[in-house]
Amino acid sequence: MPLPLPREASRLLSRLAGLLAQRGTEAYVVGGFLRDLLLGRPSQDVDLAIGASPAIVGPELAQALGGRFFILSRDEDMGRLVVPVGEGASLAVDLHPLSGDIEEDLRRRDYTVDALAAPLDPLARGEAAILDPCGGRRDLAARLVRLVSVDALRDDPLRLLRGVRLAVELDFQLEPATARAIAEHAHLLPQTAPERQRDELVRLLASHRTARGLRLLESLGLLSSLLPEVTSGRGVSQPREHYWDVLGHALATVEALDLLLALVPPSASEGSPWQPREPALWSSLWDELGPLAPSLRSYLDEEVVAGRPRQALLKLGGLLHDVAKPATRSVDASGRLRFFGHDRLGEELARGIMARLRFSSREEDFVGRLVRAHLRPTQMAQQGPPTPRAIYRFYRDCGEAAWGVLILSLADHLATVGSRLDWQGWQWHVGLVLHVLQEPERRRELRQPPRLVTGHDLMEALGLRPGPTVGALLEALREAQATGEVKNREEALALARRLLERMKVAAGGGP
Repeated sequence: MPLPLPREASRLLSRLAGLLAQRGTEAYVVGGFLRDLLLGRPSQDVDLAIGASPAIVGPELAQALGGRFFILSRDEDMGRLVVPVGEGASLAVDLHPLSGDIEEDLRRRDYTVDALAAPLDPLARGEAAILDPCGGRRDLAARLVRLVSVDALRDDPLRLLRGVRLAVELDFQLEPATARAIAEHAHLLPQTAPERQRDELVRLLASHRTARGLRLLESLGLLSSLLPEVTSGRGVSQPREHYWDVLGHALATVEALDLLLALVPPSASEGSPWQPREPALWSSLWDELGPLAPSLRSYLDEEVVAGRPRQALLKLGGLLHDVAKPATRSVDASGRLRFFGHDRLGEELARGIMARLRFSSREEDFVGRLVRAHLRPTQMAQQGPPTPRAIYRFYRDCGEAAWGVLILSLADHLATVGSRLDWQGWQWHVGLVLHVLQEPERRRELRQPPRLVTGHDLMEALGLRPGPTVGALLEALREAQATGEVKNREEALALARRLLERMKVAAGGGP
């Protein structure tokens, strides 16, 4: 059948076909690349099953193609070839050895939609006879994710997560028997390496239907295996202004982030607690951002670590932002439910989860700050519009997470009120977020005030020795500069003298 390839992929596969033919090596394109090709979806990765050891062939191919090769699994003799294809782009080719013939290889795969193969050489020419011993093309047409065999789950329990992730990414349904099998084997998930769990979770978080995937994980018992701290909120009631219990609120927060982070106005969807206002909710933010919108998009799309975009981490922060509520729940003398300190304990729990799943320290810090600061935007506005001092401190304390905290605050609002959404209250909250987002663009000193004095200047002018007093004075001067209290070096030094005198009085002596 004719199967047109993207130009870069066609060139690369043609070169690979020629190199492997010279060695007399059998080769088939298998799995996700072929599936996406049949569905008309873009794909950046190619899976290649070859009749040779990738550990031996991979370095030779990398040298011939000007790419890089590294081992993915020594036990399974799997490797990855990364080849430049022009203009800073590259394609990844995962190599694994054929064990037996190609149909046997396909029958050992996990889901039928990935148990497809095509000989490399004819596929590179845009023609291929698709090998489909497990009925994958039938399931593609029916939009179903179906197990090849239940044994696949026992052989590698990560496939439990992968089935859900495939269903979400492709917008397919889990075939009923497959869903039952995943639920029956959900307890096996902790047997898999944390890094592999993390990578599947991030791919789910990076999709446009993350909330659907998380609810599917919850219904199958996988969320309890993956993030038991989150599911501890199941059945934990909240004050009456909350539409859901703690777990329902966490999942609804991610659903609200799916809505707010969409690239285009979402259509009103059946079953949404905010229908039919989803398009208006989206537009009330993005249409009002003006020239700041591209910067916010770039911020959300940036990969904090290769393959892990910031918006995926923002959704993880949304899932975890109230993770400490079950542990901090109390009832005061009036009978009102309270969750004192859930932001502080929540940060600690979130950082522990990030460490357990082997996220980087930068990712851990980002999500930890999201959780700790998720109440800050509305707290800043309790007595009226946030002051320049409050905005300066917000950006100082939140750092890289500041914009994420503001978007999370909006999602938290939607997940609190549910279908009881009050449009005037929503517009007030959007106005607050827009103000805090845009004010530093109007007054750049709120984020990065130019330095008026240095630590050396303070030590020389005030007779100080190096130490924490100098650091405290510098930070106080930056804050005063950001809020317009000082505008030049002379005013800064005068304020520093006054602050130092107060420190001496408070300490009962000299610094």
